[in-house]
Amino acid sequence: MADKMDVSKALESLNGWSASRDKDDAIFKSFKFEDFATAFGFMSAVATQAEKADHHPEWFNVYNTVEVTLTTHDAGGVTSKDIDLARKMDGFAAKFG
Repeated sequence: MADKMDVSKALESLNGWSASRDKDDAIFKSFKFEDFATAFGFMSAVATQAEKADHHPEWFNVYNTVEVTLTTHDAGGVTSKDIDLARKMDGFAAKFG
């Protein structure tokens, strides 16, 4: 299991992510795309990586917006798993954006 880290420390290495307002010890980002198909393509790409890592995001999609909350439940907070997935999501967003 990955070790829990301080949210503010975790955010230092990420672009556009913030502490979750709804959940303690979680990070959040809202991604906006041109349309629903592009947002869904992004989610599909992320889903493949999340499944490989056995680390799954909490997310919410309406039309062209995907809101993501990341935390490692068994560690009780943000870990390197969340940072890795956040970076992968940012990379995919750049490709789909």
